[in-house]
Amino acid sequence: MRCYAQLTQEQRYQIHAFKKAGFDQTQIAREVGVHKSTICRELRRNRGLNGYRPLQAHMFALLRRKERSNNRLTAANWELISLLIRLDWSPEQIAGRLVLEGGTSVSHEWIYRFIYADKQSGGELYRHLRVKKQKRKRYGAYERRGRQYDRVSIDERPAIVDSRSRLGDWEADTIVGSKGKTAAIVSLVERKTSYTLIGKLTRKTAVETMGAMTGLLEPFKSLVHTITCDNGKEFCCHKEVAASLGASVYFAHPYASWERGLNENTNGLIRQYFPKKHDFAAITDGQIRKVTERLNHRPRKKLGFKTPFEEFFKTDILLTVALKS
Repeated sequence: MRCYAQLTQEQRYQIHAFKKAGFDQTQIAREVGVHKSTICRELRRNRGLNGYRPLQAHMFALLRRKERSNNRLTAANWELISLLIRLDWSPEQIAGRLVLEGGTSVSHEWIYRFIYADKQSGGELYRHLRVKKQKRKRYGAYERRGRQYDRVSIDERPAIVDSRSRLGDWEADTIVGSKGKTAAIVSLVERKTSYTLIGKLTRKTAVETMGAMTGLLEPFKSLVHTITCDNGKEFCCHKEVAASLGASVYFAHPYASWERGLNENTNGLIRQYFPKKHDFAAITDGQIRKVTERLNHRPRKKLGFKTPFEEFFKTDILLTVALKS
């Protein structure tokens, strides 16, 4: 498939030089590496009173491009984009979803400019962008969290889980809040669709973690084939979880977070709402439901800008239309 590209200023100088040398439009096109219709259109649209001059032609093209971009997006478009930003969608997710639904085409760079322009004028849209922090590399160390008995290594997990070709393979982890506080969050994410379930733990004990996991997954019991956990002591009741759900539970290697990369990424998304210094004891059930809905109704690039909800339940929702109504 031929991809269209705008002429560069250097190419316009080449066109001018070949034209002065007496080349016809077909010869110029061959030398510059574009179609002859591009040369014809360039010489017709970007010439001034004194003929075709490359610098002037380039300025004409840039001005025309800017006017076309400014006129393409209406106030209603930006109002919708603002709404999606406030729902914590990234600029790339917004741009991709609008295209998926056949709406306005706008690049994520333009949305970033819009956000930073809003920030300079005193707006707060920028607060909905994810803040990326420098991650510290964690080296291997002596395991101090206790031993998991009767655990099954991730090495024995079926190969089909790695392929993400079926629904029902989950990753599990817990997230802690303020230092010294006992409350925590259990997070579960389905590997193929990124569909996420989260629940609050008043204490990060094995029994409470087991109860939260089985309670969250019970409605989807037929879609629970495997669960992959880390080596935290809160997963000591893994055999009870497996028996309750009719699933197999596997454990990643110590200090190998990449083996549950989707879960780690999902925890980062959850941290946007419940940061490390947050007291998880103060989190309400309503907040848990709201964050779960936000995550599952947010389009993902890896899903072709479909949402985890749409992929998990095999449905389509015109999100940008529904959100405007």
